[in-house]
Amino acid sequence: MAKRSKKTHRIVSVSLAFWFLAGRYHATPFGHHVNEGLIEWPPSPWRLLRALISVGYTSGGWNSAGLPAAARSLIEKLSAELPRYHLPPTVGAHSRHYMPTGVLDGRTKIEKTTLAFDTWAQVEDQEMTITWNNVGLSETERAILEALVGRLNYLGRSESWVEGRVMGAGEPIPETNCFPEQSGERPAHGSEQVSILAPVSASDFQLWRATQLDKALADLPLPEGRKPTKSLLAKRVRAVQPYPANLLDCLQKDTTWLRAQGWSWPPGSRRVSYWQPSDAVSFGSPSTRTAFKAEQRVAAMLLSLADASRNDHALPPVTRTLPQAELLHRALVRIAARNGVPPPELTGRDGKGQPLRGPHEHAHINPLDLDGDGHLDHILVWAPGGLGAAAQTAIRAARTMYTKDSNPLRLALSGAGDLLDFVQLSSKYGQRIARIRHPAPSWQSTTPFVPPRHIKVRGKNTLEGQIRAELCSRGLPEPVAVHQLAPMHGYRSDAATIGAAGEGGKSTWARFRHFKLVRQHGPEPPFAGGFAVRLDFEHPVSGPIAIGYGSHFGLGLFERCASVQAGAASDG
Repeated sequence: MAKRSKKTHRIVSVSLAFWFLAGRYHATPFGHHVNEGLIEWPPSPWRLLRALISVGYTSGGWNSAGLPAAARSLIEKLSAELPRYHLPPTVGAHSRHYMPTGVLDGRTKIEKTTLAFDTWAQVEDQEMTITWNNVGLSETERAILEALVGRLNYLGRSESWVEGRVMGAGEPIPETNCFPEQSGERPAHGSEQVSILAPVSASDFQLWRATQLDKALADLPLPEGRKPTKSLLAKRVRAVQPYPANLLDCLQKDTTWLRAQGWSWPPGSRRVSYWQPSDAVSFGSPSTRTAFKAEQRVAAMLLSLADASRNDHALPPVTRTLPQAELLHRALVRIAARNGVPPPELTGRDGKGQPLRGPHEHAHINPLDLDGDGHLDHILVWAPGGLGAAAQTAIRAARTMYTKDSNPLRLALSGAGDLLDFVQLSSKYGQRIARIRHPAPSWQSTTPFVPPRHIKVRGKNTLEGQIRAELCSRGLPEPVAVHQLAPMHGYRSDAATIGAAGEGGKSTWARFRHFKLVRQHGPEPPFAGGFAVRLDFEHPVSGPIAIGYGSHFGLGLFERCASVQAGAASDG
């Protein structure tokens, strides 16, 4: 018996793993219009094989001579077997936009547009695997497959960036949760059927083609004993044209050819019913069970606020900083609780429910008015101790926030990382964040400072004494001077009336008296009043600085004084 060569070594299963780099998969099922808003999930075997052939031509060195023999054999083997899938949880999402048509309106002379849907499956940072069982590949075929999958840039529409690989022989394969009905397996409770496009085997296609050609040429027989006419030959060619020569030829036909030949579905394909979890593509707010791969803690996350009417003046006024922060805090804890015990950086409590001790390292939720119009438009969630994976997942999953006498507001994640990253934001947004982050020797209130204890005339519980104690508890140096600028009411500011927001020189301290200063779901402040103060340090100090009652909910926030030079702060 001849010794088996190394090239003919065969394996019994092939698994591909795909990582969606943008966290999105865009694809419309065959036979449907994009505006129907349907998503082809899972990616059909027909689509995948066409993608592999396409990348062979674009970057694999294939030319007009067609596929190499080993590549043809590879595609035919993968076509003969229906693959099985491991599908990660996904969320269906869409956007709507008006596409230009290139046609001017005769009356307005403005280019006409048409409404188009862009629907996708939000996969996030998860991997999808496709497995063919009982498919034996030679080493040459496997090498071709590895090269094609590695070169694949996208799967579906061009926005669906992927990074693919052929899984190793010893690599564990995730459990299959989507399989063909023909396998005879019993679906689990909560499964549903989905119809996807798959190729037939090469041998089945040849049998089908032979039958179709017999029918098509039945009325155009070749004459016996004499030369056929040109007209007859032309008719026979036209009768054969709708039937590609083989399965590989079918996989390379485009939509234009299909329409020209009168096909409503690609020859060589078939509809196959698959069983998959009924919530394989869920709709609504992203589920927190979606695994988010957060390997590193981040210092801060920035959320943007928007009203459904897109009217910025419908957003909450800055005076509702405290209640809006409380509402978001409750929502985040509730979302995090769905996955288990909420993390301490969100609750401020340890595993036994006791308040955390230490320098206030859990989350500070700071609603901000970054555009300076007097309405909250962003929320900065910042934790000196960092935000872990559970906290990040909860913040990413938050989509709405309620407010007083208005429709729910929309939340969207604008960024996650270090505060210095947010300083790089364009225009006034970054400048505004820089004012609460960059080091400075003098800082002034941007939201009212509420003393955490009753104010005494003398001793450690004077207003200044409490401010110094609050700074010390957060590891900040003692200021060389504390200036009271604008008490809640009944006092006069003893400094220049430069606005805390600093926009257009308008004073916002007069607005302090309208701020909500009492938590709805927490202890009341011992002193029902807020102050604007300025802190002068000997050396520049980095922010954010948030002290006093409600400092984890937006109160007691400071920003650097732009009008006071280092070491030259005065009482004005």
